[in-house]
Order: sequence, then structure tokens, then C-alpha cells
Amino acid sequence: MKLLLTSGGVTNPSIRSALLDLLGKPVEQCHALAIPTAQWGHPACGPESAQRFVGAGTSSPHLSGLGWASVGVLELTALPSIGQERWIPWVHDADVLLVDGGDASYLAYWIRESGLEGLLPSLTETVWVGVSAGSMVMAPRIGKDFVHWPAAPDDRTLGVVDFAIFPHLFAFPTNTMTDAERWAEELGTPAYALDEQTAISVIDGTVEVISEGTWRRFG
Repeated sequence: MKLLLTSGGVTNPSIRSALLDLLGKPVEQCHALAIPTAQWGHPACGPESAQRFVGAGTSSPHLSGLGWASVGVLELTALPSIGQERWIPWVHDADVLLVDGGDASYLAYWIRESGLEGLLPSLTETVWVGVSAGSMVMAPRIGKDFVHWPAAPDDRTLGVVDFAIFPHLFAFPTNTMTDAERWAEELGTPAYALDEQTAISVIDGTVEVISEGTWRRFG
């Protein structure tokens, strides 16, 4: 897949330009599927925050509310009960998957359990736009500090990319550069710390940082 891994979404013109390059056409001509699943695994999220995301309006201006031709909802926890013959065509018909934040370990679990993980390699023209956990899930690990789902066996995620992501740099008291340095040292793998004005584009293994803010690479 073509990946746009963000901390806070499409928050500035540089990230929007990168998104348009990945899509190959205007946002207004693209059909999106919004994936809220990660929210259910995080104690800070719930029905109200999920509604703001799937509502695709001004309450989610940096992701689902960007002006897509259409926005549907793909709830991963429901997919095993309805059969792949129903939901796989929905995914193939989408230009972009919008994957919101929450708990990345919970999201990874349901990407696997739903069967979506096995479909990802075939989605060569589809763009994955992640926010926070929706980006972190593509890493091999997220670090114990970011595991909030009590049933998570460990901090391992999908390993689609070979680096980890520390999101929301400076956005919270516990997301300082010092915190990111400690996190990266504990992981011992390549990693990036991203603020809300930064994203990472990945196309065919080529990694590019797009930023109008602050970021740092570790390892």
C-alpha cells in the first residue's frame, strides 16, 4: 500500500500535497472508508469521539472531513461476522482508508482477526492515511508506554514498516523530546518522533518525512 503516516492528520499544505501525490487525483474525487476501531481500545476514546470521526464534518477537519467524494465506515470488529464476500469489495472500491487513533495494539489485533491484514498486500493503489495509532500500527512495535488495551499480550504490531512512531510530540505533558528519547532507547529500533505538523510517506519502501513542524529520527 501507499502509506501516509501522521500524528494529527492532514494539518498543513505540505502534508496535503503529499496526500494528493499518493492519491493521484483530487480529494474530492476519492472515495474513503473510515476505520474507527482503534478508539474502542483506548480509555480516552468512546462513542462521542468515534462519532466526531465518522461524522466526517468540521469535527474531523484533518482526516475524514477533508472533503472526500464519499466517506463510509469500516468497523473491523464487525467483519468476521458478515463474511469476506461482503466487505472485501468495499475495501477494493475505496481509494483511501482513513485509520483513526486510539490503541494501536487493539487495532493490530482486529486488523488480523478481521482478515484485513491478509488483504493489504493486494491494495497496491490504495492509500492508507493513519492518525496516531492508525500510523503506529504499521510499526513492528509501539513501546509499552503506548499500550492501553488491558488484553494486549505485548507491544508488537503489524511490522509493515521497519520503524516505530512516537506521535503527538509536544502535544501532551508526557510527550516531550526527552520522553521520546527514552522511548526510542527502550525500543532499540529505528524510530521517528512526530509533532502534529509532520507526516511520513512510504511508497515502495521509500520513506520521506513531510513536515512544517518538528520531528526527529532515532537509530
